[in-house]
Amino acid sequence: MNGGRLAGKVAIITGASTGLGPVMAAMFVREGARVLLAARREDLVAQAAADAGPGAIAMRADVTDEDDVAAMVSRAIDEFGHVDVMCNNAAAAGKDLFIWEQTLENWNSTIAIDATAAMLCTREVVKQSMLDRRSGVILNFSSTAGYQGVPRKTHYVTAKASLRAFTKAVALEVGEYGIRCNCIVPGGIDTELWRNWVRRTATEQGVEYEAHRAKLLKGVALRDISTPADIANMAIFLASDESRTITGQSIPVDAGGYMQG
Repeated sequence: MNGGRLAGKVAIITGASTGLGPVMAAMFVREGARVLLAARREDLVAQAAADAGPGAIAMRADVTDEDDVAAMVSRAIDEFGHVDVMCNNAAAAGKDLFIWEQTLENWNSTIAIDATAAMLCTREVVKQSMLDRRSGVILNFSSTAGYQGVPRKTHYVTAKASLRAFTKAVALEVGEYGIRCNCIVPGGIDTELWRNWVRRTATEQGVEYEAHRAKLLKGVALRDISTPADIANMAIFLASDESRTITGQSIPVDAGGYMQG
């Protein structure tokens, strides 16, 4: 698609093997972008790239590894010439533990994937492509859990909350070079991962799945949950020139579960 909202743009999407990543990649391609999909599970990310269509390529990369991240950005530049959009989508929920049960391994591994990886990817894409071109968009993906807190998720909420502060600092640093940085803040996303979490917590509480799901959405204004496409639509807007004066912002996309202002 030559005339899409992302026509001529090149994007890297991490965490692109399951959930939001493959959906976002396919939608970016439909809007005219060329996309490198990266994830640790090579077979799944290769399939996601094939499903996204022409203009999408896949690469195995561990975004907690500095060498892998540098190679990922270099590959995108080798294939497409430059990088316009970095989507720091890779994430891990970690293991549910009360604070008195928390382990350093669980804490550190979650922080590494959910926060440190965003730093590494941002550093490399700015250094290798965006600074010289004085242009680019960085998108971080947080969670409303980082606003409200979730029991047994100290590791996860800490990582996700930190991305909002990281977004502001990066936006201030790179703004004079024509680079923007924003943070998308989903609530729950209607994926198999979220549905499995609802099933598990419903079982733990001895209630039916549908009743538990309704309870979780009771405080949400629209009584609904975002789909991956809903989140991807926001990413397309923020990646496009339509949002050229929006930077340093954290924007909830959660059917009104958390309201800023």
